Amino acid sequence: MMKNLVEIADPHFIVDLMYAGTTHNITGRPVYVEIGMGNHAYVHQDLWQALQKLVPYLDKTGRRLKIYEACRPVKAHERLFAAVPRDGFFIPDAGSSPHCRAAAVDVALVGADGVELLYPTPVDAYNPYYAAEVQSGRLDGFFEYLKKAALNCEDKTIPETAVRNRDELRALMEGVGLVPVPRLHEWWHYELPDGRTDKYPLIDF
Repeated sequence: MMKNLVEIADPHFIVDLMYAGTTHNITGRPVYVEIGMGNHAYVHQDLWQALQKLVPYLDKTGRRLKIYEACRPVKAHERLFAAVPRDGFFIPDAGSSPHCRAAAVDVALVGADGVELLYPTPVDAYNPYYAAEVQSGRLDGFFEYLKKAALNCEDKTIPETAVRNRDELRALMEGVGLVPVPRLHEWWHYELPDGRTDKYPLIDF
């Protein structure tokens, strides 16, 4: 394991990586199993310190934070982009992804009842129909649907509860020093402010 990486193993956080032991993701592939990594969420220690600042809130509310994506090794990123080969979802260049520097996480809050809160879309805008379309090489419908995942989306078909939960998550994550993806097109993604720089080396196990 590389220096400065921490594996998330804390009851306040649920590790359920979308691209690990399941095909229920937009690519239809358990990419992390394919590369021998499995369902292990690693983050840079700087990111871990930020996430730990959420613990008082999680204790107070009884909620937990589900981790759908954390460190993404370069070889995994390359396989993911090959499955969705269009800029605007996975970045074409792994070197530009803070996930590949262990400086980003994709997350959602889970309520005290164990049920994930309602958001405008699932994490990674996963939808079985659009996943099948993407896996057949038809990307347009998915990218249209992805617009609902934007932090500034005002689509009136999105339930008010989902918008409130999206905005609450943003306030929480920004409150511990993290920032959303620059294009604001993924409500679930948060990263270190300098997580795309060489301060955090690229990772490939």
